[in-house]
Amino acid sequence: MNNITTPTQAAVKLLQELIATQSFSREEDKTADIIAQYLKQEGKEVHRLKNNVWVRSQDFREDWPTLLLNSHHDTVKPGDSWTRNPFDASIDTVDGEETLYGLGSNDAGGCLVTLLHAFLHMDEVTDRGFNLIFAASAEEEISGENGISALLPELGKIDVGIVGEPTRMKMAIAEKGLLVIDCTATGVTGHAARHEGVNAIYEALQDIRWIKNFRFTDKSDLLGETTATVTQINAGIQHNIIPDKCTFVIDVRTNELYTNEQVLEIFELNLLSDIKPRSLRLQSSSLTKDHPLVQRGIELGWEYYGSPTLSDQALCREFPTLKLGPGSSGRSHTADEYIRVSEIEEGIEKYIQLLSELRLEKS
Repeated sequence: MNNITTPTQAAVKLLQELIATQSFSREEDKTADIIAQYLKQEGKEVHRLKNNVWVRSQDFREDWPTLLLNSHHDTVKPGDSWTRNPFDASIDTVDGEETLYGLGSNDAGGCLVTLLHAFLHMDEVTDRGFNLIFAASAEEEISGENGISALLPELGKIDVGIVGEPTRMKMAIAEKGLLVIDCTATGVTGHAARHEGVNAIYEALQDIRWIKNFRFTDKSDLLGETTATVTQINAGIQHNIIPDKCTFVIDVRTNELYTNEQVLEIFELNLLSDIKPRSLRLQSSSLTKDHPLVQRGIELGWEYYGSPTLSDQALCREFPTLKLGPGSSGRSHTADEYIRVSEIEEGIEKYIQLLSELRLEKS
């Protein structure tokens, strides 16, 4: 790696070590060890809960507002279409750019190591006027109960957070939520030859047709419409038996104008099938454009947008969050995942720019 700063070199080296260490969701103990050891070597007092690792700024003051810097170190499992060893963490030059390949390089290892090094830099700035917590969380890819949800009660009051996810260093000031609903249509079994019974498939089709044609009225400037899509259906045990049960699944992506509870109530009032939500936790989130974090980014000339993809933002419900990080969301969960070394350098620099003249108030 030529013509890059020392923090970038350190961040890339740490990221290579993390990539080379398997860290599937719920199996992140070894990468948690690596992160904890790295922070200890930097002289930080390290805290750990299960596979979540965090540190506080050395001059932590109760009368200062607190900013959380968070990203995750778990990964999905690699698919069969990888042409490289997903744990090799090799750097190749592609189109003149040094490019680091490996599972979790883009989602969200690049964000994690750049946030970490921005924290180390800002921890030495004694007059910044706000506390910092850096947290490397687990189980983000599965929205697990032992990830950020378990960690937040341990951190104390948070006034605002930055969630590190690949956004090309554009500010995601809103994020769609997720609601998955399991539906069961009920009929009466009978013999197909005699056309007896009540076909549960036909009962389900009435609801599916309603879902297809329904439109949520409140459209968001940032996130567009709330959408509902039937993504799975299952019925029948034999070709000559009228099925008495048909199950189907609705995938709902909510904008910030609807809570998951409100969406569920709409379906309960209009569907004939029995419905059951898998979880109501993954709500949409948004940060107002007049928030100091967003205003600081706008001062720097950065773009903002609404993100269709889910992150730990959905679980940080008690305080506003900004999603921001190096890399591209389009590379996440793809074969031969990569991040460019220049993106890591840019990430560290821009995080520091954002934080250096930031003025926060205690909420």
